[in-house]
Amino acid sequence: MTTLIFGHQNPDTDAITSAMTFAEYQRQLGNTDVEAVALGEPNDETKFALNYFKHALPRVITSAANETDTVMLVDHNEAQQSVADIKDVTVTAVVDHHRIANFETAAPLFYRAEPIGSTNSVLYKMYQEAGIAITPQIAGLMISGIVSDTLLLKSPTTTATERDILPKLAKIAGIDLQEFGLAMLKAGTNLAAKSDLDIVEGDAKSFNMGGLTVRIGQVNTVDLNEIYARQADLTATMQQEATKHQYDLFLLIATNILDSDSTGFAVGTGLDKLEAAFGTKFDADHRLALPGVVSRKKQVVPPLQKAFEA
Repeated sequence: MTTLIFGHQNPDTDAITSAMTFAEYQRQLGNTDVEAVALGEPNDETKFALNYFKHALPRVITSAANETDTVMLVDHNEAQQSVADIKDVTVTAVVDHHRIANFETAAPLFYRAEPIGSTNSVLYKMYQEAGIAITPQIAGLMISGIVSDTLLLKSPTTTATERDILPKLAKIAGIDLQEFGLAMLKAGTNLAAKSDLDIVEGDAKSFNMGGLTVRIGQVNTVDLNEIYARQADLTATMQQEATKHQYDLFLLIATNILDSDSTGFAVGTGLDKLEAAFGTKFDADHRLALPGVVSRKKQVVPPLQKAFEA
């Protein structure tokens, strides 16, 4: 029976590519009956990367227990971010770079998590430790995940690990890192082709904070005015989703990848705690200025968690 390997719902580039690189790692170790799949359609940024490195798009699944007993998780561990029937399958391995929350298993498992820039960074280390050669295509997939999660080394989540390994991977892949990285990031900012729902939910994750369900989405752009022009429709869509799925708070972070500044939009309860978390107030246009904030994992979730659990 094939073991399915996948990242979180609403997958970003690191979630998709780390599933692929971990699947290849398993094959190289002799575990050939594995398949990298996705819990949602790849976004434009990911499609650009996979096309660039000539890798097929992954199969998208909505459930796992109907076809396997065992799964491996990458780039996440929290149950609400995983496949809907995660409790009906056995998790045999996790490779991640996020906090550990709302996660437990009935049996021992392989678990590797490090506080570094991307899951592909962790996997690079695992390849090196196991003496597994990295092919140009795998190098390209790793680069894509790392560039996406670190915003081409501009995010505060970037560590010395990414600064060290990206040039090495670029040499293996035979690419100009800056040229490819900027082209890939820009490919994900074509907002005109996206619906309001695609923008607010395309990279959204749910978190349990102080007994409340907080939904946090993030969208990258090269011009925040594109977001401002659609603000009314975007917040209306956020309210519809919050009502439909019973989110207590829905926060959307719009990030300008060129200057590394963001603006927040929110609907729901706890807006005062949101303001307290960032030490600022919503302006007259119901926007929250977040200068220098680009990382949901490091700059958004921790202060929000602290504010809601105070």
